[in-house]
Amino acid sequence: MKSLKGIHHVTAITSSAEKNYEFFTYVLGMRLVKKTVNQDDIQTYHLFFADDTGSPGTDMTFFDFPGIPKGVHGTNEIAKTSFRVSSDAALKYWMERFERLKVKHEGIKEQFGKKTLSFVDFDDQQYQLISDEKNRGVAPGTPWQKGPIPLDYAITGLGPIFVRVDNVTHFKEMMEKVLLFKEIDQEASFHLFEVGEGGNGAQVIVEHNTALPQARQGFGTVHHAAFRVEDHEGLNDWIQHLQDLRLPNSGYVNRHYFESLYTKISPHILFEIATDGPGFMGDEPYETLGEKLSLPPKLESKRATIEAYVRPIDTVRSTKQLTKE
Repeated sequence: MKSLKGIHHVTAITSSAEKNYEFFTYVLGMRLVKKTVNQDDIQTYHLFFADDTGSPGTDMTFFDFPGIPKGVHGTNEIAKTSFRVSSDAALKYWMERFERLKVKHEGIKEQFGKKTLSFVDFDDQQYQLISDEKNRGVAPGTPWQKGPIPLDYAITGLGPIFVRVDNVTHFKEMMEKVLLFKEIDQEASFHLFEVGEGGNGAQVIVEHNTALPQARQGFGTVHHAAFRVEDHEGLNDWIQHLQDLRLPNSGYVNRHYFESLYTKISPHILFEIATDGPGFMGDEPYETLGEKLSLPPKLESKRATIEAYVRPIDTVRSTKQLTKE
């Protein structure tokens, strides 16, 4: 069985699909590559923001469940999502941009030898930018070519996922024996794990924290994180692996844009394993990715019903000239 290749995507919950679209498009300069719905809850938008072509390992996605309360950050949660940028100089650009646009941030810091810049959005969703300047491992994606960020500074994909747990011994065992990660470093209460080629695109940082209260999921928190496998055969190997270990899992799930399975390696942390393809280019041209409501074939017959449920969101960008600044 082949090891996981790295991070595939992170899915979080937002209070507003509209505000989420504005923030990721015009503040962070990530490209909306798919506007669709939660396939298990068709009243809920599912937005996918990624690199220029929606490459695996670059997409941050969001649900906006109607009426969901605000989440509570604490222990036993996927606590923070990282985005990769090319250099330390890029972080200086982003700090100045955040100051100008009044985005709350913590300034440039360093962890595990990499420069970082932590920030939050309007929901107190936790993020950081991480510099690839000293990075080796999984290749970055391609910046959104027509986005508002100068290409030398633009976001190129997902970096380390932060998980906060109160039982680090159990979580470490599950990371190593189930998901086949390796712990490669430790700083205070933070443990650095990586898999596959390693580097920023294949790392998980686990914080041991028994002081905070139990986290509660809601808007402003992460729903799940996903890791990459090459193809259908690779996914089947992982399904068999989890069955051999007698770990509860979803079994095979076809999400149309990728195939996947879901499992909890601790009671509160949902992980997904997803294939690199087919990807997001099959039903829309490159020029207008994410501008229409895209539905997988199994939901196409329900399009009229779904369009009545979800409010229209204007995501047309192909007719706009975004200034890089």
